[in-house]
Amino acid sequence: MENLKNVAPVEDFNWDAYEKGETFEGAVRADLEKAYDGTLNKVSDREVVDGTVISMNKREVVVNIGYKSDGIIPLNEFRYNSDLKVGDTVEVYIENQEDKKGQLVLSHKKARTARSWDRVNAALENEEIIKGFVKCRTKGGMIVDVFGIEAFLPGSQIDVKPIRDYDIFVGKTMEFKVVKINQEFKNVVVSHKALIEAELEQQKKEIIGKLEKGQVLEGTVKNITSYGVFIDLGGVDGLIHITDLSWGRVSDPKEVVELDQKLNVVILDFDDEKRRIALGLKQLTPHPWDALSADLKIGDKVNGKVVVMADYGAFIEIAQGVEGLIHVSEMSWSQHLRSAQDFMKVGDEIEAVILTLDREERKMSLGIKQLKPDPWETIEEKYSVGSNHTAKVRNFTTFGVFVEIEEGVDGLIHISDLSWTKKVKHPSEFTQIGADIDVQVLEIDKENRRLSLGHKQLEENPWDVFETVFTVGSVHEGTIIETLDKGAVISLPYGVEGFATPKHLVKEDGSQAQLDEKLEFKVIEFNKDAKRIILSHSRIYEDVAKAEERVEKKAARKASAKKEDAAPAIQNQAASITLGDLDALAALKKQMKSK
Repeated sequence: MENLKNVAPVEDFNWDAYEKGETFEGAVRADLEKAYDGTLNKVSDREVVDGTVISMNKREVVVNIGYKSDGIIPLNEFRYNSDLKVGDTVEVYIENQEDKKGQLVLSHKKARTARSWDRVNAALENEEIIKGFVKCRTKGGMIVDVFGIEAFLPGSQIDVKPIRDYDIFVGKTMEFKVVKINQEFKNVVVSHKALIEAELEQQKKEIIGKLEKGQVLEGTVKNITSYGVFIDLGGVDGLIHITDLSWGRVSDPKEVVELDQKLNVVILDFDDEKRRIALGLKQLTPHPWDALSADLKIGDKVNGKVVVMADYGAFIEIAQGVEGLIHVSEMSWSQHLRSAQDFMKVGDEIEAVILTLDREERKMSLGIKQLKPDPWETIEEKYSVGSNHTAKVRNFTTFGVFVEIEEGVDGLIHISDLSWTKKVKHPSEFTQIGADIDVQVLEIDKENRRLSLGHKQLEENPWDVFETVFTVGSVHEGTIIETLDKGAVISLPYGVEGFATPKHLVKEDGSQAQLDEKLEFKVIEFNKDAKRIILSHSRIYEDVAKAEERVEKKAARKASAKKEDAAPAIQNQAASITLGDLDALAALKKQMKSK
């Protein structure tokens, strides 16, 4: 106890602060806080700052921004940057300096979005190469994450060659150039193709500078179209037109080549700037005409396949690259205008005869009708004058009917040889196209390959009988079947027709006879050669009136001459005769009126 010294207590010690754990106070505390705050960055909420990656794992990235605590950001916000590592500087957005747990809350995605438009516009202006993450496919291309903005990568801007499988690019980080920005709609278009075009352009210049016509190069099939094939010659493209793929006809280039196929091609031509290069594939093999048998000659029969059809004929391939034309006129002995499609179609295997052969011009004409005998060689034997046959109506003209008895044997029935009795104004009144009609051969015109035919000649001429029936002065019942300006056509018995002029159609009461009216007609003219019968209705009652007048005059003359001298008996006899005649005429007149 002797060693203990009495120590006086500090008069101003703050025991209350000590109990609360505050070991510093007053000016000392203020100085310490000032010194501590000087070591930290001044930050504010909703501010974008740069930070440093201090650690990372499979789920999170820890970023130090020089604040009293570090921020934790999900790794998926950095998925566009597969090369992220500790020590990298990244931009972050301060969402909250201190959450409920006292943790600094940061966002890399929002930081990128906040600065994205400035950076995208700067990249476009400076032609800067930027990195982007391919998120997914879309119609016509891909969606790329660039600085947090969803930009569009057109399919045509992915590579210099057409891309057939877009899915292989999804999830990849690639380099791009910004090629277009729509400020109004906030749309960004990027291109990966633009990065490699400059390098390819240099390669292209080197390749093009060495090109020569006739040069054979190896290339790869890059694209196949309906009109040809594009070949990659190693940085420069050339086109094999569909006609230069094969000596034979090619309907689809895919029949000859396939994508990514390597093949040798020959340079056929290119323009002055050597931007368009025409290539050939068939030129590397001999022309098939040169290999055509020297023994082949006109008149030989050949077999081939129909490869092209046209209205005027068909092209037949008798060997690959060797074709002949069968004109439609060489398909049938018939002279009717017909289409080649009536005889054959594409793909048909046919036999034909060589008609012409020009090896220098590489042209050949063929025929198939020559495989059958020409029917006109023996026309007089098979279709002699006076023989009867059945033909098919092919066509009409105003003057007759064209018919075909058999293929290659045509004939004409003149309109006057259709019917003995009916006046035919147009053949369509008598028959129809495609119908069968019986004919008789009247004349053979071998030089023009045509027969003169008749139809009415198969029946006896009824006008020989009509001549005895329709004598001049005879009266027949008839019906008006047609009225014309010059008169009317009257149907008579036996199917014959007559004609009456308007003045002969006046009835006894002065009215005009009408269509479909049935009346008595007197024959006033009969012409057998012209097959003409002229009729009159008015002549009937006119003749009766004239007869009555003649009888009356005759009776008056007799009465006057014998008035004084004639005996009563004689007078009675004369009166009796006169009255008899009058009675007969009156009876005829009454009969007409009743009808």
